[in-house]
Amino acid sequence: MSTVTGIVLAGGSGTRMGMAKNKTLLSLCGKSVLARSMEALAPFVDDLIVVYRGEDREAVQDVAAREAVLSCPVRMTLGGDTRQASVRSGLAALPDSCGTVLIHDAARCLVDAETILRVLQSAKEYGSGVAAVPVVDTIKKAGEALEVEETLRRDQLWAVQTPQGFRRPLIEQAHAEAEKDGWVGTDDASLLERLGQPVHLVMGSRHNIKLTTPEDLAMAEVFLRGSAPAVSPLRIGQGYDVHQFAQGRPLILCGIEVPYSLGLDGHSDADVAVHALMDAMLGALSLGDIGKHFPDTDDRYRGISSLELLRHVMGLMAERHAQLVNADITIVAQTPKLAPYIPAMRAKLAEVLAVPEDRVSVKATTTERLGFEGRKEGISSQAVVLMQLTD
Repeated sequence: MSTVTGIVLAGGSGTRMGMAKNKTLLSLCGKSVLARSMEALAPFVDDLIVVYRGEDREAVQDVAAREAVLSCPVRMTLGGDTRQASVRSGLAALPDSCGTVLIHDAARCLVDAETILRVLQSAKEYGSGVAAVPVVDTIKKAGEALEVEETLRRDQLWAVQTPQGFRRPLIEQAHAEAEKDGWVGTDDASLLERLGQPVHLVMGSRHNIKLTTPEDLAMAEVFLRGSAPAVSPLRIGQGYDVHQFAQGRPLILCGIEVPYSLGLDGHSDADVAVHALMDAMLGALSLGDIGKHFPDTDDRYRGISSLELLRHVMGLMAERHAQLVNADITIVAQTPKLAPYIPAMRAKLAEVLAVPEDRVSVKATTTERLGFEGRKEGISSQAVVLMQLTD
């Protein structure tokens, strides 16, 4: 008897979320994104295959074993370096009985039952079924100089989603041919198109968004709750850090290298401003300080960029449904003069924090030659942050 297998791709990074953590492991209204996607597909398939990144193995196993409420067996397989390679890994793990495959991005955790049914029915009847919605915006094609070359016909344009369903032989052949030729498509349907196979679209849902940015996460919460969330509690955090000058090290402040004859001494890159910022963020979340999370006895953090540590803190913030409202940082240094570098510092922090630049303040001051900063022995920094809890 021919069965249906769902392949759930859970290898998404959180780069555009502004964090290092896999976005499919983030909690959304009390349940992880991955668990929601698995639970959505489970009633319509005979088994699930979850494709994961190596570093996420234990976390994905935990979701499958403890969090997701499922009515079908689940297996896991290691993904590849690209989405296409990860799908191939999923296809290689299909059971012999499988005749139809549903391929779904775990980041689309709001997919509804009606969409899945339409995809599955089309795949069984025509060999393919791809969820999509009509494009409602005017789409213009532009060149490198951003000059419009053509306005495309909107009535012919569809925004493609997942799941995408296929008869097993078709999708296996399409992936095999693409791998042989070294061809990479933007989705699985494009691999069938390349072979001249017809691809059938079915109506998707405008709620079936792909979680890519912090704004997408907020929108998904609105969809799940049915209305905009109420005003949430605010949290304030304060941070302070000090580093002494040292020979033979670059001077890194807010992720920017400042030309100077001395750097700051420390286990990491000793970015005193980012350290103060992280302490403020952790304080707002009642999670201790950076010494607790990144001890100087751990060689993993030796020489590491403090911006990487900041991304980890942002992951902790996202797990607790906290959003940064604004950050205010003061750098205390008699020397060197920092004013010329402050715009670059603000821009770098805003980029990493994934917030508008006007939410990040960086100031520099001296101590009028008083104290260790005034004696040019080192630099200190203070930071204050405001956070809003959304759940």
